[in-house]
Amino acid sequence: MKKLKLDIVGLSYSQTQSGAYALVLGEINGNRRLPIIIGSFEAQAIAVEIEKMTPSRPLTHDLFKSFADTFDISVDEVLIYNLVDGIFFAKLICSQGNQTHEIDARTSDAVALAVRFECPIYTYDFIMAAAGIVIESNDFAFLENMSSASTSESEISKPKQEFQKPKEVSPYASLTMEQLESTLEKAIANEQYEVAAKIRDEIEKRKS
Repeated sequence: MKKLKLDIVGLSYSQTQSGAYALVLGEINGNRRLPIIIGSFEAQAIAVEIEKMTPSRPLTHDLFKSFADTFDISVDEVLIYNLVDGIFFAKLICSQGNQTHEIDARTSDAVALAVRFECPIYTYDFIMAAAGIVIESNDFAFLENMSSASTSESEISKPKQEFQKPKEVSPYASLTMEQLESTLEKAIANEQYEVAAKIRDEIEKRKS
């Protein structure tokens, strides 16, 4: 069965499910998008790596990466191989020396590890045909109209490396750049990564 290579198109707060996020994977050299609803912890784990933040203490996925590196285990690819009743199934294709192993994983965890190991993400055409959405631009308004998605994996998308927020005044707009930098350092030290992402957005907006 032919595999399709995917890229992370975006990540943002879900408009349809409270406390959930939407991860959007895009088909390489194609216009189909695969939205997957994931939990806040997994969304944070993905965002931290995409934003290149350094947690004060290792997150679970960072611990997995360090463990694998210590014992010369590599994750060569992530494969989203099935879709049953709205639930995506994924596995890690790992190697250690001449041995190759397949490990079952939740899609959100698999993607969080993929960004850390810098390995490709694949799926099959039948999954894209069943759950993919065709778009003609980078307009993610279609996510707001999603009435349902995977019940076990919750997330939605936004342009890579930023969170999509409602159009509102930033609570950090009144702070000076020095105060923003100091608050950002404290947020990262306290492992408040969603707060840190919002502060970083405000800093980048002022620099642009």
